[in-house]
Amino acid sequence: MKLKYINQIRANLTISSNKKTSNILDGTYKSVYKGKSMNFENLREYVISDDVKDIDWKASSRSGSLLVKQFIAEKKHNILLLMDTGTRMGANANKEETKKELALFTAGTLGYLATKNGDYVGMIYNRQGTIQYKPFQYDLYHLEQYLTEYEKEGSLPNTFDINTTLQYVSRNIKKRMIIFLITDLHGMETIDTKTLTGLSYFNDLFLLSIDDIAMKENDTFDIEEEKYLPNFLMHDNALAKVAEETKEKLYQKKQKEFQKCQCECTCIHDKKEISLQVIELLERHKYGSNR
Repeated sequence: MKLKYINQIRANLTISSNKKTSNILDGTYKSVYKGKSMNFENLREYVISDDVKDIDWKASSRSGSLLVKQFIAEKKHNILLLMDTGTRMGANANKEETKKELALFTAGTLGYLATKNGDYVGMIYNRQGTIQYKPFQYDLYHLEQYLTEYEKEGSLPNTFDINTTLQYVSRNIKKRMIIFLITDLHGMETIDTKTLTGLSYFNDLFLLSIDDIAMKENDTFDIEEEKYLPNFLMHDNALAKVAEETKEKLYQKKQKEFQKCQCECTCIHDKKEISLQVIELLERHKYGSNR
């Protein structure tokens, strides 16, 4: 099998991250679950994003530079990529990328990091009312297969919301998992916090919301109404500002609700920022767990 998506994801990580950032990304992923069966691995130089609690002061004194402890997990994790689907995922997130494309690259980045760490990766989504569950595997070939299948089905018409998939996971998958929910703002609105609370009891939860294109862009197409928005709306700066402010307020409201359910959130605007947003999300979870 040709690793079409995996190779693109590798290239995207190389382009968007310098060497230091790439190292932070790997270290962040490995140490995010510190306190959950983590073993000391080695020492490395301190960088700004590190937790000061990880500094080895004795080793730092001997070497003359700040050193932090790195940890690795004793047990491998089960990483579940829970994907939203439906017509609206075919809408644009920005001028160049659809929401489905960003969801695909976000899932691929997370899956690639997990596979590099030796973890197991599974995927689940709703295809026109039928749950598609891709079992946990540990190699890039299965990850490529999962991404390819989602690419074919991610924007097909679907009347079932992402909460239906969450409920399926809660009832049927009896493993301890790290669940990454990849959806959009509309998807966030459909999620029942009771379902999240139940899942967070045994699992770690993260939500990555794929942004919608700004209303001020020319030739904006309403994919659900199947028509372009009128030009006079596109050139109304006051209306565009109100729309963006409303969107941001709703996102902040849902983010606070989900944080109460032990689910950290972030928003993805374009492909170039995926790795940095993943770092920020994992670090926020790590520091929150230490408090």
